[in-house]
Amino acid sequence: MIELKKVSKAYAGQKVLDGITVTLERGRVHGFVGRNGSGKTVLMKCVAGLLRPDAGEVYVDGRRIGTELETPPDMGAIIEVPGFLPNASGYRNLKYLADISGRAGDKEIRAAMQRCGLDPDSRKWVSKYSLGMRQRLGIAQAIMEDPSLLILDEPMNGLDNAGVEDARRLLSELKEKGKTILLASHNPLDIDALCDAVYEMNAGKMTRVR
Repeated sequence: MIELKKVSKAYAGQKVLDGITVTLERGRVHGFVGRNGSGKTVLMKCVAGLLRPDAGEVYVDGRRIGTELETPPDMGAIIEVPGFLPNASGYRNLKYLADISGRAGDKEIRAAMQRCGLDPDSRKWVSKYSLGMRQRLGIAQAIMEDPSLLILDEPMNGLDNAGVEDARRLLSELKEKGKTILLASHNPLDIDALCDAVYEMNAGKMTRVR
């Protein structure tokens, strides 16, 4: 379970999150909609432990982010543009990350890449990847450790139609497995097809719309 209690965050005196209080149930897909700058990405960064709120508290499974936990321990995430080493292959990039955490081996990396439509044996450097291929690699990175919590900020960004369908199919499978997913998307079809609950962000405020 994810709990936000009166969470606020401001930049240059302007509140991006304004007293957000919400409980996000485990095992459900929670969708976040709103225009650019409405606070979706900042909210996700606070849950992921990448930003500290100016006020309020964030809890994951009863433990406070920033004091009891630096980041959720069983999380995969894509937030903003995925960053990778340009002069290495997709597989090598994921291997570097997996070696740091120790939670995914060769089998898991290869399976994640294949599920995202990438060839783990390709030696093509990431610098030669299209935007869509980078996004597929970002999704593979997020799922390769089989986390219970996924935080996905516009995961379909840059994907062609086939890629979008593949990503929706993958997220549907993860939903069936009981993963907790936070999903921000500008595409209402993604939200309608995947989400159990939907929240609209506007000027730092959150309203549940479904």
